[in-house]
Amino acid sequence: MSSTHTFEILAECFRNEGAGVCFALLGDANMNWASALADRGCEFFYVRDEHCAVAAAMAWARSAGDVGVATVTCGPGVTQILTALPAAVRANIPLVIFAGEAPLGKPWYNQKINQRPFIEACGARYDSLHHVASMPLQIRDAFLYARSNNQPVVLGVPFDLQELPWDQEFTAPQRSSKLLPVKSRLYPDQRYLDMAVRMITSAKRIVLIGGRGVIESAASAKCVALADQTGALLATTLPARGVFHDHSFCIGIAGGFASDTARRCLQQADLIIAVGCRLAQHTSDSGKLFDSSAVLHIDTVPRSVSQGRVAAEHHLQCDARAGIDAILAHLPACPVSQSGAGEWRSDVLADEIKNAPADAARFDIEDGLHDPRDVVSALDSAVPKDWFTVNSSGHCSWFTAQMKGRPADRFLTIREFGAIGNGIAFAMGVAAANREQTVVLFDGDGSLLMHIQELETIRRHNLNIIICVFNDGAYGSEIHKLRVEGLREDGTVFGRPDFAQIALGFGISGTCVDKLEDLDSLVALYKTRRGAAIWDFHVSDKVVSPVIRRSHHIK
Repeated sequence: MSSTHTFEILAECFRNEGAGVCFALLGDANMNWASALADRGCEFFYVRDEHCAVAAAMAWARSAGDVGVATVTCGPGVTQILTALPAAVRANIPLVIFAGEAPLGKPWYNQKINQRPFIEACGARYDSLHHVASMPLQIRDAFLYARSNNQPVVLGVPFDLQELPWDQEFTAPQRSSKLLPVKSRLYPDQRYLDMAVRMITSAKRIVLIGGRGVIESAASAKCVALADQTGALLATTLPARGVFHDHSFCIGIAGGFASDTARRCLQQADLIIAVGCRLAQHTSDSGKLFDSSAVLHIDTVPRSVSQGRVAAEHHLQCDARAGIDAILAHLPACPVSQSGAGEWRSDVLADEIKNAPADAARFDIEDGLHDPRDVVSALDSAVPKDWFTVNSSGHCSWFTAQMKGRPADRFLTIREFGAIGNGIAFAMGVAAANREQTVVLFDGDGSLLMHIQELETIRRHNLNIIICVFNDGAYGSEIHKLRVEGLREDGTVFGRPDFAQIALGFGISGTCVDKLEDLDSLVALYKTRRGAAIWDFHVSDKVVSPVIRRSHHIK
């Protein structure tokens, strides 16, 4: 009888696909496979909750630019990942998740559940591996699907089949990366290119919005060249924040998270050139910032309708870089100062972009508490620009999105399912992909407490993560919504936990930051220690983000 088990062959298949990092929580249905994969040189990060395994793998995949790998056991291990999966699907993140299945050979098993409907309800693909000899090819095909479609795949493998001896010759399948079709740039059709050039040359107030497609096609320099030639302003979607960070006429984020200055400019624009983005509801703030009739969408898959609304009425189907390059080649060589568009840019506007507050509303701040906008300003000044930053969800995320001068390749946010509680896992994924770098997570107290147990994971794996907690003692978005409705608040107000003491309980450093002027010394001290730390900022719950003020008509 063979001494090799099927789970060992499956582990070999994952290593053959290049799986060098895996986020895991072990149980009966995946622990043997995980042990075999670790024996073959894969670095494991053992988390405390299955959701965090998948969320960390998502952030790792986005940061590393490769397929993320996670593993959970069957039944309750699978049901725990159902919040992370829709976000991975909607954010187009390639994952392969090794999930155990209940044994096929038992008439009853306590953790047995039909896992496929749960996974498919999230929009992800589910592959059942029930034929031992076919498993290596099914694993290869799962990685091929993830790479080709930038989507998650869950592999369900009954653990009694994993235990079977492998009684045949094994040759690893050809790696999926070798089977990917060679991608060539999609160039624009001349008719629609001419249309785009006519629109651009006739416009006087252009804003070019760059999305992640600009990053993926290395088109940022071309976009800047087009903006400079036409006198356009630059902006980005939230996930692509920082792609034009060093340009004096980049107004920042377009959409619900736009600054006061950016909102005014977007509303005054007579042409929006949306490059490499999906034109989600957030990008136009549900149509409040610009009308679809003024949008030229440049994308490999341009959209007329996005998330239930007409998003663009003019389209140029092409790769972002190829399309912008072609437009530049066909634009007349008229200097901006002679075109009429030069009035859109000015020294006054450049100064406003650089120095004006993102939100000028005034609030009465209680003694002993911080205005979250002041915290962000102080952090932006103190935190080195080459450190990685992770923006979570929740009320505080509007404020932390306003940091300036930070490149896109040092920033991560994944918000496509609107869930809080992901920040700590996302920070772990980024830190795992950049082991020698420092990662700074900005999160709210309510969000952080949802997975506070992962502080132990961070300490055990010695990840370099600083968690900046915007601690308002409540679920921030909900408390403001309840107040404007005149409803009771006790379901959203919990008091301010002592995160410094909580951190110490997990064996990491913690500080309650009472004085913002202490941040420079905190950063200097951290550089001498590295590792994990929590910086707790007690912020006022009287400061309402512009997003909530607009949606609930708060003055």
